Amino acid sequence: QVQLVESGGGLVQAGDSLRLSCAASGRTFSLYIMGWFRQAPGKEREFVAAISRGGSSTDYANSVKGRFTISRDNAKNTVSLQMNSLKPEETAVYYCAARVGASIGYRPDAYDSWGQGTQVTVSS
Repeated sequence: QVQLVESGGGLVQAGDSLRLSCAASGRTFSLYIMGWFRQAPGKEREFVAAISRGGSSTDYANSVKGRFTISRDNAKNTVSLQMNSLKPEETAVYYCAARVGASIGYRPDAYDSWGQGTQVTVSS
């Protein structure tokens, strides 16, 4: 399994931007589909975005389309999530996840490895 470490969370105001990063260990990073999920207190973990192994295909939750961008650098074993126009309801712990598979997954149980999460707090 790949080990994942997220960074970049913090406290921002509504409308601000934030960039999350996830560093992966191992030499097989390019074999994993990568995803970002989030979990707010008292709520289930939800899909935010995902990117294919080569980076040519991405998908997003409807709620973040047009505001969030997922990208990856296979040479550096990193995946990032650029978040713009943040809203208070997007306050959550954001998780990076890796999936061994041929297609993007949308459920948490489709992913094999998880980071510890990074807190994003958006104040109104």
